[in-house]
Amino acid sequence: MILLGSTGSIGCNALEVAREFQISIETLVAGKNIPLLNQQIEEFNPSFVVIAQKDDYNELKPNGAKVFFGQEGILEALHSSKSSLVLNALVGFLGLEPTLCSLALGKTIALANKESLVSAGWLIDTSKLIPVDSEHFSLWHLLQNRPFQSLCITASGGAFRDTPLSSIPSQNAQEALKHPNWKMGKKITIDSASMANKLFEILEAYWLFQTSNIDALIERKSIIHALVEYQDGSISAHLAKPDMKLAISYALNPHLASKASLIPSLKFEEFASLKLETIDSKRYPLWDLKPHLLCNPKLGIVLNASNEIAIEGFLQGKYAFGKMIDLIFKSIQAFDSLPTLDNIQEIRTLDQQVRDFTSSLISSLCP
Repeated sequence: MILLGSTGSIGCNALEVAREFQISIETLVAGKNIPLLNQQIEEFNPSFVVIAQKDDYNELKPNGAKVFFGQEGILEALHSSKSSLVLNALVGFLGLEPTLCSLALGKTIALANKESLVSAGWLIDTSKLIPVDSEHFSLWHLLQNRPFQSLCITASGGAFRDTPLSSIPSQNAQEALKHPNWKMGKKITIDSASMANKLFEILEAYWLFQTSNIDALIERKSIIHALVEYQDGSISAHLAKPDMKLAISYALNPHLASKASLIPSLKFEEFASLKLETIDSKRYPLWDLKPHLLCNPKLGIVLNASNEIAIEGFLQGKYAFGKMIDLIFKSIQAFDSLPTLDNIQEIRTLDQQVRDFTSSLISSLCP
C-alpha cells in the first residue's frame, strides 16, 4: 500500500496494522521527522519515499528507495506506485491534491485527511473512499446500507470543556494543548478545544453519507463514537476503545480486522456510566456555524483555510484563544458569497485568498 503521513499518529498506527496483516509498504510519505522515517524505511523497505524538504536529504537513509520532495513529489510518487490502496493521513490542505490524484489514477483511498472532503467534497466520488476517522468509520459500521433518518457523532470536549466560561477567551496555546483524554498533534488538539474539528467531521459526514441531518454530542470518555437514528425510529450506537487501529484495520483488510490481536477490547462495565451532553455554543462559539455550513458546505474551504492560519498565530503566542475564534468568524463573514468552485484551480485560488485575508487581520493585530 501507499502511506501518506507515515510519521504521524495515524501513520504509525497504520504501520502497526500493516505489520500484523503482513501488508507490504510500497511508498512512505513523511514530513520532517527524518529519524522516525529512517526507522520505518529500515523495517518496511519501501520502493519510494517522499520528504517535505530537500535540505533534509542528507539525514535520510533511503535504503535504495527512490526519493521525492514536497507536494509535487507526493504526486510523482503516486504516479510511480503500483499499489491500488492509498491511506491518506496527511494533515491539512496539503492532503487534498493527493486524494484527487489517487482517485484519478483509479486507486482506493482510506481517508483520514479531513480537508479533502471539507474543501472539495463535491469533486470527490465518495464511493471510492474508506473512512478512517473513528466517527465516520463508526457511522459506516452502523449503517451498512440501512435506511436512516439522522446521524450523530461525538466529541470529547477538548481542553476547555470544564474551564469557566469567562476564562476561555484569554487562554493560551499551552493550555489549549492539554487534551483531557489523549496526546495528539498540536493542530487537532486545538481544533478539539475550539470544536472546529467537529465542524470538519460534520462536513465530512455530509459528503460521505449525503445528508444534512447530522449533529454531534459530547461524550467525555470517547467510547461512544457515533449514533444512527434509523427510519424505523430505533437508534444504534457504536462503542469502542478510542484507538485508531480498529478503523485502520477495516480499511486495510476487513476480513482480518475481526481477528486482529492489536485492537483493544471494550468491557461492558466500561460504559455503565457513559453520558451524552449537548455542545454549548457559549463554550464553543464556532458551533453556531454548523447550520450555516450545512446549508453552504463549500464554505468548508473558508473554515479550513482561516482556521489553519489562525492556529499558526495562536501557537506563536500572537493572541489568545478568543481572538483566534474571532479571526475565523471574520473570515467566514468576508467570504460568505462563494464562486462556483468547479475545479481544483478555483479551490486553490480561494484557499489562498482566505489565507491572505486572515493573515492580513493578524497583521493588523500584531504590527
